[in-house]
Amino acid sequence: MVVEISNFINNVFVPTSTRLESFDPSNGQLLCHVPDSDKKECDIAVEAAAQAFKSWSLTSHLERAKILNRIADEIEKNIDELAKAESQDQGKPLSVSTNFEIPRAAYNFRFFAAAILNHKNESTELQHLKSFNYTTEVPSGVAVLISPWNLPLYLLTWKIAPCIASGCTCVCKPSEFTSLTAFMLCDILLKAGLPPGVVNIVFGLGSKIGNELVTHPEIKLISFTGGTVTGNIIRQATSKQPFKRLSLELGGKNPGIVFQDADLNKHIKAIGNSCFQNSGQICLCSSRYYVHVSRIKEFLDLLVNYARSLVVGSPFDSKTNMGPVVSRQHYDKVMSYINQAAKSGCQILCGETVDEKPAELNSNGYYILPTVITNLEDSSPLMQEEIFGPVVCVTTFHEEDEVIERANNNRYGLAATVWTKDVGQAHRVSRALLAGTTWVNCFLIRDLNMPFGGFKESGTGREGYPYSFEFFTEKKTICINYA
Repeated sequence: MVVEISNFINNVFVPTSTRLESFDPSNGQLLCHVPDSDKKECDIAVEAAAQAFKSWSLTSHLERAKILNRIADEIEKNIDELAKAESQDQGKPLSVSTNFEIPRAAYNFRFFAAAILNHKNESTELQHLKSFNYTTEVPSGVAVLISPWNLPLYLLTWKIAPCIASGCTCVCKPSEFTSLTAFMLCDILLKAGLPPGVVNIVFGLGSKIGNELVTHPEIKLISFTGGTVTGNIIRQATSKQPFKRLSLELGGKNPGIVFQDADLNKHIKAIGNSCFQNSGQICLCSSRYYVHVSRIKEFLDLLVNYARSLVVGSPFDSKTNMGPVVSRQHYDKVMSYINQAAKSGCQILCGETVDEKPAELNSNGYYILPTVITNLEDSSPLMQEEIFGPVVCVTTFHEEDEVIERANNNRYGLAATVWTKDVGQAHRVSRALLAGTTWVNCFLIRDLNMPFGGFKESGTGREGYPYSFEFFTEKKTICINYA
């Protein structure tokens, strides 16, 4: 049955006269009709958020925390339904949605509910002037929150939770490719008792309504997660509105570095996850690996064996490790890089063009086998551009300084992985890499109290605690003379 999705404005479900089609990536069949919103819907949603801000910004931290925790409660009550929808809409294995992504969406609300209750202000005393200074934070206004298709509910709630905990209101724009769990979240917000207008969700094409939202004069804040090209469009669109505050978490072409002392047998699963988790559709995946020349054969043997051990299949098969990529458009993009590798003299060791796909895969689904490519130059587009699929490129290095320079020779700087037993080397290399996050002997371990964001063209600003609160609020200094 095709799901009919509506906009959510001022706590009311609002249909549109025109709709988009969204497809199940596992079989290519129509899954949802998504609103094809335009300027009218954007203006109504922003006005609803602006009116709600007048009262929501004055609510106590305790009241906001209670509502955030109720939202988390409702998400947890509906984990199974949300997980099924997420996997059907995005293509990820049901086990990943059930055990990781939907629980994380609930935790986002619990984390920021706790954070706002424990948030501390600063104070100083100038005794010789008999004066006492302290700071306070006030909500900045209405935010536009634009979330991507790779981790749909996880990353949408990562933005909504600190926004409303800070006392701001918002208009959310999820990806048109993965709108289903955002739509289901609307009912959860109603059940949790969130006041009208605090969170509004407008669905549609970014190319059609993105500019309407980010340039709207009532919008004070823009938080965007997605591609660097779109991030630059947002920068340009708002360049004549310098009062708008931007948080942009953009693309990554993340290096992994394997030194000669790395314990490959111990870490090959984590290394493989860094390449192929979520079919490589995570901005943090390590998609270009530099391996010390003395370990290259062992590394490639282990990685190829790991890649071939992954079960590519239906998101709802309990044996599946990797589902399809999100859409036909994205499938074509990823395959264009693989075909380019095949034509340009690179060596494809496993995956597409080398291995046969399982016979039971739906031929209309957007499945791509985990693919390992070697014998390429650092200047190759496969080493420089974000492929965002289950494709990893592998090359060799000889010296520490050399590999640091080569790893940094890229326009992105979101994340990196380093694999070594040498603690000194781990610290040196991590400090030298131009990356917002570096994992040593692990991958994707996150503490939400730490800053998250990128260097260079991987973004602007940081998310997490207290960094998200700093983004959504204005800090004031108040001076009291007690003479």
